[in-house]
Amino acid sequence: MPVIGRDSELKELAALVAAPEGRSGIVIEGEPGIGKSTLVEQAVATAADAGLRVLRTTGVEAEHGLPYAGLHRVLYPLRRAFDALPSRQREALTCALGMSDLVDEPSPHLVGLAALTVLADVAAERPLLVVAEDAHWLDPASAEVLAFVARRIDAEPLVLVATVRDGASSPLRDAELSTLRLGPLSDDDANTLLDHTAPGASAQVRRRVLAEANGNPLALAELPTAAVDLVDTAAALPLTERLERAFSARGAELPDDTRSALLVAALDDGAVLAEILAATGRLLESSVDEDILAPAATARLIDIGSGTVTFRHPLVRSALIAAARAEERCRAHLALADVLAGSPDRQVWHRAAGAAGADEDVAAALEAAAERARHPGGAIAALERAAALSVSPGRRADRLLRAAELAVESGRRDIVDRLVDAARSLPLTPEQEATASWVLSAPEDGIRESPARIGELAALAASVAADGYPDPALRILWGAAMRCFWSEPGPDVRRAVLAVADSFGIPDGDHRKLAIDSIVAPFERGEQVLVQLRALAATTGRDPEVDYFLSSAAYQVGAFDLAAGFAGAAAPGFRSAGRLGLLTRALAIQAWSLARVGDLATAAPIAAEAAAFALETGQTFMHASAIGVQAEIAALRGDYPEAVAIAADTERIGLAAAVRPVLATVQLTRGIIALGEGRFDDAFTDLARIHDPLDPAYSLALRVCFLTELTEAAVRAGRTAAVADLLRGLEPVAAATSAPALHIGMRYARAVLAGDSAAERFAEALAADLTGWPAERGRLHLAYGEWLRRQRQVVESRTHLRTAREIFDALGFAAWSERARLELRSAGESSPNRDPDARERLTPHELSIAQLAAQGLTNREIGQRLYLSHRTVSTHLHRIFPKLGISSRGDLAALLPTLDDPAV
Repeated sequence: MPVIGRDSELKELAALVAAPEGRSGIVIEGEPGIGKSTLVEQAVATAADAGLRVLRTTGVEAEHGLPYAGLHRVLYPLRRAFDALPSRQREALTCALGMSDLVDEPSPHLVGLAALTVLADVAAERPLLVVAEDAHWLDPASAEVLAFVARRIDAEPLVLVATVRDGASSPLRDAELSTLRLGPLSDDDANTLLDHTAPGASAQVRRRVLAEANGNPLALAELPTAAVDLVDTAAALPLTERLERAFSARGAELPDDTRSALLVAALDDGAVLAEILAATGRLLESSVDEDILAPAATARLIDIGSGTVTFRHPLVRSALIAAARAEERCRAHLALADVLAGSPDRQVWHRAAGAAGADEDVAAALEAAAERARHPGGAIAALERAAALSVSPGRRADRLLRAAELAVESGRRDIVDRLVDAARSLPLTPEQEATASWVLSAPEDGIRESPARIGELAALAASVAADGYPDPALRILWGAAMRCFWSEPGPDVRRAVLAVADSFGIPDGDHRKLAIDSIVAPFERGEQVLVQLRALAATTGRDPEVDYFLSSAAYQVGAFDLAAGFAGAAAPGFRSAGRLGLLTRALAIQAWSLARVGDLATAAPIAAEAAAFALETGQTFMHASAIGVQAEIAALRGDYPEAVAIAADTERIGLAAAVRPVLATVQLTRGIIALGEGRFDDAFTDLARIHDPLDPAYSLALRVCFLTELTEAAVRAGRTAAVADLLRGLEPVAAATSAPALHIGMRYARAVLAGDSAAERFAEALAADLTGWPAERGRLHLAYGEWLRRQRQVVESRTHLRTAREIFDALGFAAWSERARLELRSAGESSPNRDPDARERLTPHELSIAQLAAQGLTNREIGQRLYLSHRTVSTHLHRIFPKLGISSRGDLAALLPTLDDPAV
């Protein structure tokens, strides 16, 4: 079929192929038959002429439950390049593609990194075009990996072109690709195309076809052959159904044996001619050869070549399946199952499709296939189908709930409710009911639920534990605890959750118990938690999940120096295993904690990475937490317009579900901005909101973490009485726990509010161990220097002001640095101008790459750490060098001190 009326689209595709570097690719969207495949063929031809290598895959509806089937078609031709992959990537990729076995299921993100590395390496030798047609029908695992790759190839000589049907969902729609939307042809172009496809059509047929086709190229090509049927019966049918009827009518005219072979081909999840012929032979109980399909090829329904059968359009396949009777489809599926003994996973799906009713043997085989599945999407589909075939309600519920658990773990929140609702329509055991409750509460930590739900979950956890199911009970209780962080249920509910946790008999020092205690009772249990955390600080690096729970506990009790260390220890394990969901959470805690202690240079790239991964893994509120840290960093650096803009974005997300810690961080940022701009009344108002239980920014644990900023704002705004009252209310809390953030803030407040006895109070505050809290030490020196100068002790003030200036210069705290300079000038001492630190000249993403290069990592090692290709790393480094005024990576170490943190 000629390409008519698509000149601008062809130019855009030609430009993409001509200059693949700098662009990721294009998603072509449109209704069935609108010409997506035709444009793809033109792009492929143009790419071949330009010397690009083309790799192709096509989504097949029947393959939806076969993980990585679509990716296999793309990467299998490159299998010789797998040997050059790092070992973990090679193992993950070969296991995903069914070329090896692993005990553990490979992470989709690790498979994605391996695919990216292979494609980037091959593209370095010869540019690549990757084509994914009918991407909406790709198995979820393949679609996720291709989307993962698409987000990271803008610097590679590699582009991706995908086609997606209108109204269909696909991860590739959200993969930062350009969108090329195809609409109907103009009237003139439609007439021109009809001249080519039906030159001898009568005027009446032309008018009717043009009206029915409405500019759809496939309809203009196919409907003329069904013009009589159109006139008689098709007026009320939508276009897709009219096309399907045209194809099914053409199929109905074929010989019976050909129609049987064609149905087998349509139901097959492969395209191998020998396999289709073997299954057809089983179905017809006779020997058949390629000639049986010749009439279908003559009727332009299929193409046969190179040992494969290809349908001319996906609608042909769906039309033939829809036209067949149910018993015909079942027999064809079973015939395919008979010839697939060497492919047990494919075989069981055909057995399942051919089952006429409940069949426990097939259900058990599907359950076994789910256990073997190399991607949770395939396992979920297998378990859901197994549930439908289960004989007993109990087994059906078990399978539905296991599928729901996998959906939670893989971030498929869209299907959790449906699976649990189906399970709850059956009689459930107490353990099954507990699992159902946990599954429903797990997505987004129950943020959008009523706080009343927390008490219900605690009671359920107690009941489940009493029934002898400690692991589900602990999962449910963890869900209740997380809700106590994100929302505020009140003291009664918190006490109820704590009582249940205590009743479990979990040993002291258990990471899960420490995390639950710290969230639910950050002050009452704070001291016990801190003692355990300090004892465990030297044991990190053994288990990333343990380190993650400990980082959460340290964060809750205000030990941000410890929290940063635990989270930094957790990150490498999550990163190497490709567990981006948990990696995101660990990075967010690490970035938040580092920003609080003042290490902005380290926090900035970590926060940026956490924000990017949160979007990629669908964790909306973790994304808000991460960008909230970015807003705070911008405010501390004195970039107030940037901080205001990011804080507004953060608040929009936080307000939608009243996510208190996120909103508290927004108010902190606004308070810092107001302090820097000299709006002290505004600063006090912003920060005081965090202490108001009626305010959505109120956060029980975090309210004690910003006392330095709050006190400074109060003193400068003349609100000392108000802040003194607030601090008196916190004295019992300070007596109960040695939480570092709380006591650092209290010591600062006592000093600046002390009046004539301030010198003694400042000396006490500076005598405390602030090794891991440089920003707080700088604030104390600044405040003490300011007080000394006001007391006319000018010489003594200079020492403290100079120390404060040096600390803030090193940390990049621009507003505080300027304040120290002004105070020093008033004390009779000038200060050298502060040149921007090398780290401040780079974006957070560039900084993360530069810091790793400064540590001596190769481009490939950096790429593995940051989930980038090594070529992308190289491209970034060549942009970084001019910014820093250097010419090679050897100069980076002098500019960027080597960091001990393994997660940076």
